[in-house]
Amino acid sequence: MPGPAFKPYRQNQLRLLPLDLSEMVPENHMARVVDEVVESLDLSALRSLYPGGGAPAYDPRMMLKVVVYAYASGVYSSRKIAEATRSNVYFLWLTGCTPLDHMTVNRFRTERLRGAFEDIFTDVVLMLAELGHVTLDTYFLDGTKIEANASRYTFTWRKSTEKNREKLRARVGALMDEIDDLNDEEDRLFDGMPEPGEVTAGDVEEVARRINERLKKAPRDGALKKAKRLVEEDYLPRMQRYERDLADMGGRRSLSKTDRDATFMRMKEDRMGNGQLKAGYNVQNGTENQFVVHATVHQRPGDTACLKPHVESLKRSLGHVPATFVADAGYGSEENYDYLEGEGSEAFVKYNTFHGEQKKSFAQDPAQPANWEYDADSDEYRCGGGRVLAFERERKDVSELGYESTARVYGCPDCSGCALAAKCLKPGQESRRIHVNPRRDELRKRAAERLTSDEGVVLRRRRSTDVETVFGDVKRNWGFRRFTLRGIEKVAHEWRLLMMGHNIRKLARKIAGAAANPAPAAAIA
Repeated sequence: MPGPAFKPYRQNQLRLLPLDLSEMVPENHMARVVDEVVESLDLSALRSLYPGGGAPAYDPRMMLKVVVYAYASGVYSSRKIAEATRSNVYFLWLTGCTPLDHMTVNRFRTERLRGAFEDIFTDVVLMLAELGHVTLDTYFLDGTKIEANASRYTFTWRKSTEKNREKLRARVGALMDEIDDLNDEEDRLFDGMPEPGEVTAGDVEEVARRINERLKKAPRDGALKKAKRLVEEDYLPRMQRYERDLADMGGRRSLSKTDRDATFMRMKEDRMGNGQLKAGYNVQNGTENQFVVHATVHQRPGDTACLKPHVESLKRSLGHVPATFVADAGYGSEENYDYLEGEGSEAFVKYNTFHGEQKKSFAQDPAQPANWEYDADSDEYRCGGGRVLAFERERKDVSELGYESTARVYGCPDCSGCALAAKCLKPGQESRRIHVNPRRDELRKRAAERLTSDEGVVLRRRRSTDVETVFGDVKRNWGFRRFTLRGIEKVAHEWRLLMMGHNIRKLARKIAGAAANPAPAAAIA
């Protein structure tokens, strides 16, 4: 019987004409979308970052296409991107068969592109608006924590650093007293030095200088020699380290020794399920129709204090705040409501007790202050048990961002014998006190009215599928759970690159879907 027939295989077959790589890139492929998007952008700002001189640089258009396509394809390592420019047909087409090394990729990504990429990102968002994919009128905000490129076990805490600094200050003070006690009153070394509790690294340097000056006069003084070694080799380096750590922390409670801009945060997606603390960043995304409109990176673990800086950054990029703003309960503070109202944005933002207030049991609960009677003339509340809570004082609180709020404190002098005491009081409490913030309550009331309206119900449903889907896609589908760069500026740039890749991916899918299912232009847009 004749053997099986195979198609011809000619590995070393010569060709009359070289291969045209564009024939190997399908129509509407993501690489073509990247090519068209980049070609449509004004890159004059990026070109201005090249000083000129020396060997000619690679064309920034080509480099931008490579980096954007890499992040859209889930390739984040500069070495893997460089390898792809030698082996991946889509990268070969984008570069015109120009192989790149990883240092070239990394320098462009971190040094050249970073200074202009925020404007490039905004230009792409405006292009999406022109195509009709986003309106820039409705904005869905949410945050997630991403692990930093840092060791998980080398960290510094503010509380322990401050405690160790105070101990060291006490030791420096004790050493100065000990040396002065060995000298006559007229020969005291440390007159005029600050009190121990106020000693700084500069003061410790002055201590070392004075000891060295005295040693020139008494070079065989054993006590001074010992003090010199102690100050110069132990006290001074430690004090400098403590001050440097506290300065780098700023208003934070911790920092990583590997990436000093990273803060230790509790990561929800920890594999062990115990919410382990890891060095990371809190990234904030604003989306519409699952396209990322704006993205920022923050060092604060909580979302509440991130809203205002995020919106200020959004205003600088787009020039306005969207008319409709939607977010979850993590952002529902008096400060944020007040801020969005001042910006003219309608806030569909939940607060921490919103869902509980929608239950029938809440309106029937006699232990809830919202259900108590208030007498405006006497400025008193009457609780569900019939006891009177009289006004005691005003309490002022200041937020992380400096926002001042005022609460009125009301208290019952004696809750003993009340039928509701077991339900109303916390363990250890003998009487009930409540904090009433009229401004906050009014803002929450307006927010609740918006959230329970027909529009509010629709927007609340959309929020979970709009912004949270982006995080799920990036983390689970594309495996980005840890930054590759260090420092908040580089990390913010890397996150925007990642979000640009997400937008390009989504745009490519929409274009491919529209091509597969032709529809009128208005419907495609």
